[in-house]
Amino acid sequence: MIHSAVSVLVDPPFEQSIPPLTVDEVIDLLRERWQASYDMQLVVRRKRMYLQVMWAYLEQQSFPLNEEEYRTHLAQVVDVVNRLGQAGAVRTWLNETRDRPRLGKALSLQLQGEDRLEEFLV
Repeated sequence: MIHSAVSVLVDPPFEQSIPPLTVDEVIDLLRERWQASYDMQLVVRRKRMYLQVMWAYLEQQSFPLNEEEYRTHLAQVVDVVNRLGQAGAVRTWLNETRDRPRLGKALSLQLQGEDRLEEFLV
């Protein structure tokens, strides 16, 4: 933690001035917005990465993950979003999108990562 604080004080890139997303924040945003803990996935198409809010949610009986597994999965998604410097864009999108996930239709946000995106694409 001290190393991170020193790095920020020495040469703070613009993205670091925006607080990173946390799992709890994302779950709160989803529940506040749509009253459900929706699944989120990262999808790669044509060398572009998208964050998708899926139609399945934790509170469904048929949801394949328990709460601990859901939080672990969400932590992996949030980590990639934060490493791409997209926390602010995702936070804004989750707060402002007019759409809602529904059966067979996920919400999709193209993540911008400039040069960093390549490290996540296999």
